[in-house]
Amino acid sequence: MPILPRSSTNDGASVRRRPSQLGFTLIELLTVIAIIGILAAIVIPTVGTVREKAQRSVDANSAREILKAAQIYAGDNQDRLPDPQNIANATLNAPQPAWKWPGILAKNNILSDASFYFAKNDPAFNGTYPQFIIQPTAQRNSLNTQFTTSRSPSWEFVGGIKMNDPATTPVLYTRGLTAQGVWNSTSGVYKDTGGFIAFLGGNVGFFSSITTATSPFVSNNPSSTSTTRPIDIRQGIPLNGTAATATSARIYGIPPPAGAGGMVGSTGGTLAARGP
Repeated sequence: MPILPRSSTNDGASVRRRPSQLGFTLIELLTVIAIIGILAAIVIPTVGTVREKAQRSVDANSAREILKAAQIYAGDNQDRLPDPQNIANATLNAPQPAWKWPGILAKNNILSDASFYFAKNDPAFNGTYPQFIIQPTAQRNSLNTQFTTSRSPSWEFVGGIKMNDPATTPVLYTRGLTAQGVWNSTSGVYKDTGGFIAFLGGNVGFFSSITTATSPFVSNNPSSTSTTRPIDIRQGIPLNGTAATATSARIYGIPPPAGAGGMVGSTGGTLAARGP
């Protein structure tokens, strides 16, 4: 076996030298840590963006399914989509009229999956989906408290629409759209980034904001032309005349427990406004 070299100590004794241990120097360790930090700074935001885009795709699909369900409901109800104003409490009781819009679809066994009404990346989502929309009883005429208590759907709904209304009529949209054409930073599902709008004709689109140049709405003013594009969604839903009446369309929405500012929809329904 090899003989270790000897060295002398101060007292004249000799000791064996051990081979030096292999390892990283401090500079090498700091370099590796710096590289890992740079990679993390690049990868982590990308993963978050991909996850958010994937969830938005799920939300867009939810909007399409809700829209289809509302159109199926209209086929059995004189071509009228859900309208909380015309749903008697004996038919379906709810803590606020806004809940009757999704509730009537579940009562008719058209869309009973509650997950379609809540987006996972919605700040108001509490992390769990309700098990039922309709309270399981023989009458099936009330909503389950899991669905309505301390909940805010990720959508606002338009009630009072008929199948023969213009294809550009909005039926539902991501919660938080304001009358100024932007999504509110506190009540918006994606804050002020934008939101989806589903139209009677079947189109679902994502809009970062609504301007006169990008507006997908057509004025409900009978004297306007098809080129009149309001930014206020109330001016793009059926008015049924020259001024809002009880038969005009309404926008329904449940404000989140915190930060309800800017919403057009309300629990009792916000009436259409005459367009420009």
